[in-house]
Amino acid sequence: MPPSPFMEMLRSEMRLRGNSLRTEKSYLYWIRQYIRFHNLTHPSEMGAEHVKSFLSWLACERYVAVNTQKVAQRPEGK
Repeated sequence: MPPSPFMEMLRSEMRLRGNSLRTEKSYLYWIRQYIRFHNLTHPSEMGAEHVKSFLSWLACERYVAVNTQKVAQRPEGK
């Protein structure tokens, strides 16, 4: 299955920013998980509550560390 234009746009942006291939793969993995968690809803149609529910699911069901969740919830640039 070919990648979506949205995911290709994200991949291109990460490459322009100089992210490593490993970081790129990791970010794209988690973005896909986020989209799948919300039943394939496009990220442009989601907001902060969607992010919170995904992070809560990661913390409670996938046992991701609490500090990881806190870092993900920080406003950009802080």
